[in-house]
Amino acid sequence: MQKKTEMVHDHAVDDADFDDGRTIADMNVDGMPWYVPGDEHRDALSRGSAEGLSESQMRTYRWAAVKAGLLVVLVFGGAFGLFLAFCDFIWFQ
Repeated sequence: MQKKTEMVHDHAVDDADFDDGRTIADMNVDGMPWYVPGDEHRDALSRGSAEGLSESQMRTYRWAAVKAGLLVVLVFGGAFGLFLAFCDFIWFQ
């Protein structure tokens, strides 16, 4: 049996490889006309079919998030401090 190919962005894509069945954005949202309460796919996602993070991985993830937040605060605080120094020593002299 021959595979069907199509051209996408100037290169051939096999039909079997184009759709692997993963959901990028679940469109089964309350309020939409096609909403199905208790959808099987949604129930499978809510059960948590993927493995969770271990305690050490979660601690590492949280520490990285705290460091990223502190870096943002440090950069904006430094920029504000430099602006105040500029105003005090140069602009309002």
